[in-house]
Parts: sequence; C-alpha cells; structure tokens
Amino acid sequence: MHDFFSDTKTKPSMEMRKTVLNCPVGDEQKSEDPTTIELCERTAALLGKEAAIFLPSGTMCNEIAIKVHTQPGEEIICEYSSHIINFETGGPSALSGVMIRGLHGNNGTFDSSQVTDAIRPLSRYAPISSLLCVEQTANMSGGAIWPLEKLQAVATTAHQAGLKTHMDGARLMNAVTKTGISAAQYSDCYDSVWIDFTKGLGAPIGATLAGSKEFIDRAWRIKQQWGGAMRQSGIVAAMCIFALDNNIGRLAEDHHLAENLGQKISAFKNVKTVLPVETNIIIFDLTETAPTAIELTQALAEKEILIGAFGERRIRIVTHLDVNPQSGEILITELAKHLD
Repeated sequence: MHDFFSDTKTKPSMEMRKTVLNCPVGDEQKSEDPTTIELCERTAALLGKEAAIFLPSGTMCNEIAIKVHTQPGEEIICEYSSHIINFETGGPSALSGVMIRGLHGNNGTFDSSQVTDAIRPLSRYAPISSLLCVEQTANMSGGAIWPLEKLQAVATTAHQAGLKTHMDGARLMNAVTKTGISAAQYSDCYDSVWIDFTKGLGAPIGATLAGSKEFIDRAWRIKQQWGGAMRQSGIVAAMCIFALDNNIGRLAEDHHLAENLGQKISAFKNVKTVLPVETNIIIFDLTETAPTAIELTQALAEKEILIGAFGERRIRIVTHLDVNPQSGEILITELAKHLD
C-alpha cells in the first residue's frame, strides 16, 4: 500500500516502539510519570514557553486552548480553511460556547488589517472578540508557511486590542525544517501553541500544548474534566521523545518528495492548478474533462494507492516517513493514466 492520504497515516518504527520497553513510568495524573514530565519540559523549551501539557490529540489541544482563553458567548477569529472550523465537529461552540469569525485568507494566512476589521467594537449587542487563532503550516492551503513577520504582526494587532493568541502547530516543525526559523521564534508572540507527534514525526498518539504556567494549570483542569488525563502515559511519551530526537530533520525528505511530485503533477493536461508546494502537502484542482476527485481516488485505491478527495475536483496528497521516492514514482505513473 502506498498511502499518500495524510501524514497521520505514519506508523511507529520498530526503533520507536523499542523505546517503551525500559522507559520509567508513573501516574501522570499525580505528576509522577518521569517520561511524560521529560517530554513536556522538552517541548516547553522547544516552543519557548514556561510549561506544557501532554494530550491525546491535536484537536484536544485546540479545544482546551479555546476553553482557557474564552468565555461562553465570545468570538474567536481564524481563517476559513482552518482545522478549527472544518475538522473539529463544531467543538468551539459545543465545548466552549463561542462563535467563530472566519477570515478569507491568502494560502491560509491573513494580514493585520483583516484582524483589525474582524475585531468587533465593544457593544452590548455583539459578541466580544477574545481570541485569534493561526495554523502553522496551513493544511488546506497546501502546507503553506506563515512568514514570521506576518505571524508577529497579526499577533501584535490582536494583543493591542486585548485578544489572546493561539497557534495550531500541528505541522509547525515542517515550517521550522523548511525555513530554519526556530519553533520558539515562530511561537514567541502566541499565548499558547502546540505540536503534534502523530503526523510527520511518526508517533502513534499524542500532542503537547504549551504556554504560561498559569495557562497550563488551567488546561490541566479541563483535561481532567474532559477525560483526557491518563495514567502511565510515559509508554506513549517515550515514542514522542524518540520522534523529537530522530524524526525532525528527516522532514526535509518529505518536502523534497512533495516538491518533486508537485512539479510532475502540474504538467498533466487534466490538472487545472497546483497550489504552491512549500512543505509536505500537494493540493491540486482537476479540469472539467478529468475524472472527479472521488472517481480518481477510487481508481487509485484499486491499485493500492491512497490519496484524498476534498470537494468535487480537488485532490490532496501528503508525503511522510512511510512513503518514499519509489512510492512517488508509482503514484505519478498511475495518475498519468487518468490525467495525462
């Protein structure tokens, strides 16, 4: 199977799995799991924050951050294609009672003037704008990277208006690997930020949310309330530590493969447009004469190649540690049969 559907499809390597055999563990809820404590301390340092909390998923990171930063009836601001809007089953409204104001961005990013326009003037009739969220990298915009200056500018605008700021850093380490800018630099202006271990970093479970000590203390209460607290979580945290030590640098291989695939796909006559390929995600639109996205994904699935359909004529392909250049050649060969 050649699985290009998502980098969430990565499986832990044997070397990663072996790390759990001798890792020290304890009761995470009592702050007695040494391996989880090490992971949180290392992640907090990586992101330039005071503290961090280990959570089962990135979605829980986003939703806990929203809960901590807001009050029911308030409004958060994020880009229309963001994970928070499209892939968290209405979590902000269901769990925190907040509204979402979506911005029409450019490749998943927006500028300070858009933030200014979106922040509501104080009124007894309107919701209070309380939180700005960004996504680094922007998944549904082809893994686009927020420029550092732009991240800083929108955060500054939000803070000046009294809003908190949150970064969905599911693929933050892809941006770090591509640009050489540190994770701490990217997240410096953000009150909370998280990284995912289950995508390009190859761990089976887990994400770590970071912020001030006060923020993490409050996040712990919500983690407990929502059933996210674990016991001997070091069994999983050990694999996340392995990911930090071994799988960040190799993200460059995923970027190189994605760039190569994007160039070849753009040459197919039945491909209308390919979004700029900056990291490990290729998104392209099909012409009207091409098969539909569903038809194309089904045809490739019969050849044991998995890709994603997002809409009638949009395809997403994601590179990661479980696909290689040989898998890429097989993918291109099969795509050519339908698109060239």
